[in-house]
Amino acid sequence: MLSTSRLALSLRRLLQNQFYRGLTSEAQPHIESPVQSDKEKSIVITKSGPITLFGINRTSKKNCLDSIAVEELSDALNTFDENDETGIGIIHGIGGTFCSGFDLDEIAKSNGNFDNLPHFSSLFSKSVLTKKPLIASISGYAVGMGFELALMCDIRIVEESSRLGFLNKRFGIPIMCGGTVRLPAMVGYSRAMDLILSGRELTSEDAVNWGIATRAVACGAALGQCITLAHSIVKYPRAASDADRASLNYAVFGSKPIEDLLEFEKTNATDGLLDEGIKGAQRFVDGFGRHGKASNMNTTNVRKFKQLEDDVL
Repeated sequence: MLSTSRLALSLRRLLQNQFYRGLTSEAQPHIESPVQSDKEKSIVITKSGPITLFGINRTSKKNCLDSIAVEELSDALNTFDENDETGIGIIHGIGGTFCSGFDLDEIAKSNGNFDNLPHFSSLFSKSVLTKKPLIASISGYAVGMGFELALMCDIRIVEESSRLGFLNKRFGIPIMCGGTVRLPAMVGYSRAMDLILSGRELTSEDAVNWGIATRAVACGAALGQCITLAHSIVKYPRAASDADRASLNYAVFGSKPIEDLLEFEKTNATDGLLDEGIKGAQRFVDGFGRHGKASNMNTTNVRKFKQLEDDVL
């Protein structure tokens, strides 16, 4: 009888301790369900406390961006800017690819008419994407316009299997979204010109060594690392961080207004897009260059190159 009383008393104290602990313990942070419940949304927004995640969700097309997706992302970033409850954002790709660039199918359908071309000025004409820091979580491919989107972010973390570069060169698509402005500011003129003219891919190791990415992490770990980094950033007073970020941007681009540089790039690239880009986009739609193949970009007369080599020697 005594042991039964003691058991009941112990059980009552245990329940009381759990009850009081529940009253005094802080709630654990959790990631809210996506704001958009519609699975067809091109951009999926997820919030975790002061952090907002922007997921590019066109997995059937390797997360390439069409004009609708660009407008969705632009609107989401504008809303993010106006929300005082969130202080930092992370852009990532759903399904293993960050972003594979322009939707070439949309460009091919323009039929050479400038007015029918997709326009992305709502997003890519900005000197900065947002007033708040942005981190790019790069998995898989970040190529073409996807590479330029990553360059618009403040910090980039890449997975070891990632590949970056201007693969749009293969289809005659010029750089139109700030890549010729931001890349040389990060890596210098010589390396930027090498990457732009060669159209080659950068590995994750190259990206870190060149200063494009801050770190390379295991496959599947980029988003988690970005969230950890974001938490370490938002713990500081926002006004000081915003001032430092603005000062750094001014130090890099302040010698000449970045808006002028972006406008020159866009104007300079338009003729090339109309002349070769639309044809190249149609070739891609027809099946050429899939899976990263870069052979036979142009018809090459090997005999003439051999003759030139003999003449030089």
